[in-house]
Amino acid sequence: MDFILKVAFRLFLTMILALCLTPLIKKLAFKIGAVDKPNARRINKTPMPTAGGLAIYIAFSISVLFFFPDLIPFNYSLHLVISSGIVVLTGLIDDIFELKPKQKLIGVTLAALYVCFVFDITVSTITLPHIGLVPLEWLSYPITVLWILGLTNAINLVDGLDGLASGISMIALTTIGIVGYVASSTGAVKIQVPLAIFILLMSVLGFFPFNFHPAKIFLGDTGALLLGFLISVLSIQGLKNATFITLITPLIILGVPITDTLFAMIRRWLNKRPISSADKMHLHHRLLSLGFTHRGAVLSIYCMALIFSLIALLYMFTNTWATILLTIACLFGLEIFIEMIGLTGVDKQPLLNSLKFLGNRAYRQEVIKKRKEQD
Repeated sequence: MDFILKVAFRLFLTMILALCLTPLIKKLAFKIGAVDKPNARRINKTPMPTAGGLAIYIAFSISVLFFFPDLIPFNYSLHLVISSGIVVLTGLIDDIFELKPKQKLIGVTLAALYVCFVFDITVSTITLPHIGLVPLEWLSYPITVLWILGLTNAINLVDGLDGLASGISMIALTTIGIVGYVASSTGAVKIQVPLAIFILLMSVLGFFPFNFHPAKIFLGDTGALLLGFLISVLSIQGLKNATFITLITPLIILGVPITDTLFAMIRRWLNKRPISSADKMHLHHRLLSLGFTHRGAVLSIYCMALIFSLIALLYMFTNTWATILLTIACLFGLEIFIEMIGLTGVDKQPLLNSLKFLGNRAYRQEVIKKRKEQD
């Protein structure tokens, strides 16, 4: 109990530190020109200070380096701070000068390479059902880099409404932290991993009151890239010898941003547009277009994130086949929801049309008639 109280007190100090730093970062953002100005794609109607992720980064860095020296090895903390610092610097430059997507990709890739070759963290093996241990060997490096790039970009893309990316990240971090803590009790994961996760969680929590609608400061790419990067790196800690369940658990926990990113890529590919191009068809845009208020859309997406997190926690109590069936059911329901809100386009609803074909006789006859006419 004494140990838990000491950890809880230090985590509370981390939250207070982030809470105190955020107003200072807000003033700094205006001075250095890290301001989000309204345009056709922006939700905000007035210039807003961005780069709020600096408050999270500073609070996180101070906490891992100085609040937990007896529980988190200094080298481990230093590598986390340096690698995430590369990402923060990239995001900060983008918040001030607006980098091109390829330029941001270079910064995140450098941080990912640091994780692989200096921090020495990679997904080295995978244990598959009925196959056993599969060593990845040299493939561990590109897989790890792609993992980091994918999750970092996913969080960055979902950052479109006040408090959206920070709230989803807190839900994901809580879930990953619980899973990591349980794994640490069995010796599968070192204790510093869930501790670092909860430190990041409390850093975001201290920033959150200033970011929730109506926001006083935005995360900016400084914060969105930072959260995506650290979530991806910390989730890898339990994947050095990944099993099927540990491999898909972070993907399910981050189901909302990953889904939004995946369908954005599919949507742009179907419309023959560059994958890096911007549009107003993301999940939060679709909910707003359906009549949701700003806050209502954010809370609805929070609920989706909570559902994904609960499903991921269920994996801790299911066997392989139950996990597979649960994942299939989750994907089936998700696809129906995506088609209903038109995330891939209002005219692209293959699953709903298939169900309608089976369940609506008049529609089925109409489709068959059209096919015969085309033939």
